[in-house]
Amino acid sequence: MPVITTERIAAHSTLFGMSLELFKAIIQIASSVAGVGAAFCALWVYWTNSRRERARWAESLYARFYEKPELKAVREQLDCAPGDPTVTELVAKEHAALTDYLNFFEFVAYLESSKQLSKGDIQALFSYYLSCLKRHKEVAAYIQNPENDFENLRRVLFDA
Repeated sequence: MPVITTERIAAHSTLFGMSLELFKAIIQIASSVAGVGAAFCALWVYWTNSRRERARWAESLYARFYEKPELKAVREQLDCAPGDPTVTELVAKEHAALTDYLNFFEFVAYLESSKQLSKGDIQALFSYYLSCLKRHKEVAAYIQNPENDFENLRRVLFDA
């Protein structure tokens, strides 16, 4: 019966000419590389899905803003020179149409603060109409009044 020695064990503990220690090291490195690759793939999928979701929000808001007749009416009223009496009356009487219009932009500002939309998205879609809100002193004062609860819109318009 052959005698089992450490030399015989060492001679048999090779796989295709590699020691088991080297084989384990290669497996660990391959596992680490696969893990890093999987993490990069997950980040890429997340980034792609985030962009797709932002595009859906932007498309939905664009359609809502430019197709709803109520918003269109206020949009047309605010698209005038500062000091226009119709704007002064709109704010003074706190028309529901104005409140709906401002609530639309409050929602847009909320989506920006929650990272569902980027500042670039908002500027690309609504920069002119946001500037119309700032152009009319009465509207700007109404938005800045804390009692009217337009914190997100106030931040987007005046804190930027």
